[in-house]
Amino acid sequence: MRFFPGLILLLPLASPIVHAELIDDVNDRGELRIALEGNLPPFSFKQDGHLTGFDVELGELLAQELEVHPSILVTDSNDVLPGVESGKYDVAINHIALTPELQNRFDFSEPYSYAPAQLLLQREEPRPVNSLETFKGQLLGVAQSNQFVEHQPLVVVEKPLPVEEVETPSAVLPLAIPFQKGNPAFRASLDKALQRIKADGRLAALSEKWLQMDATHSP
Repeated sequence: MRFFPGLILLLPLASPIVHAELIDDVNDRGELRIALEGNLPPFSFKQDGHLTGFDVELGELLAQELEVHPSILVTDSNDVLPGVESGKYDVAINHIALTPELQNRFDFSEPYSYAPAQLLLQREEPRPVNSLETFKGQLLGVAQSNQFVEHQPLVVVEKPLPVEEVETPSAVLPLAIPFQKGNPAFRASLDKALQRIKADGRLAALSEKWLQMDATHSP
C-alpha cells in the first residue's frame, strides 16, 4: 500500500478543533475568575475599603480547594451573566437562583445555599414603584422560621416567578454557580470542592457568619 506524505500532512488539518476544558484554562492561568456585584451586603460589599461577604469568602474557599488564586472581579448586574457566557469570567458567585431559564444558558454547580422565594425578584423587567423592585439592593429585615434575620438583601432571578410561588411561605429556590456549558470536568472539580467545604462544616459556618442561619440545606 502506498502512502502519500502530502496527504498525511493534511489529515491533522481536517480534524475537528478541540477546545480546552475550562478546568484546564483555570489551572493554566492559576486563577479562578469570579464575577460578583460587590454592592449587596451581606453577600458582597466593601467594609473598611476591603471587599468581603458570603459570596467573596465562598469564592476564596473554592479557589483554595481548586488550588488556584481567587481573582474576585467586581462588575455590575448587566455584565455578570453575559460575562460568564462570553468567557470573560469563569464563574459568577452572586447569589444566583438555579432556574430553568438560566439552565438553558449555563451549566451549574450543585446548590450551595437556598433562598426563600419571597426574596426573589426579576432582574430585567421594570416594576412599579410600589413593588419589590422598589427595594432591590436595599437592606431588609426578613422573618424566617422563628428567627429574624437582619440586613437580608433580595436575591435576583432572570424571569418573574408565578404569584402563587412568591406567596407560598415555604417556597425556596436553590442558589448555585453558573459557568459556560460544555465543561463536565470543571463541573466535577467544582462540585467536589463544594462537597469538601460542606462535609467539614466550612460552608455552614460561612452561612452562619453572614446570614445568621445555616441556609446550606433545603428546608
